[in-house]
Amino acid sequence: MTAEKHSVPHTVRRALTSVPALLYLAVCVALIGWAVAVTAWDSSGESMAGVVPTFATLPLSLIVLALPLPDGPWGFVPLLLVCALVNAVLIGWCARALTGRSGSASRSGSRS
Repeated sequence: MTAEKHSVPHTVRRALTSVPALLYLAVCVALIGWAVAVTAWDSSGESMAGVVPTFATLPLSLIVLALPLPDGPWGFVPLLLVCALVNAVLIGWCARALTGRSGSASRSGSRS
């Protein structure tokens, strides 16, 4: 058997179509949105709401914390979104590898 070689965008698209990856991505986007809303409405400037999405996007968010960040709370949001996207791709890839679904087989095949 020959292994099929796929491009990076094809692999990412296949990984992001798995249910676990989409659920993880939806939860992370909701947490980031919640943290942005709480931080925007907090007049004291001492909101710790950004910690929750940071924990949700571990381990990549630890690498991002080591980078020099822009001033203000809003510079961290795009970085968290990128971390969530990369983690979702990894989750989708693992889910496809563990379930054995290649994504190229027809779903309308007969089941016995």
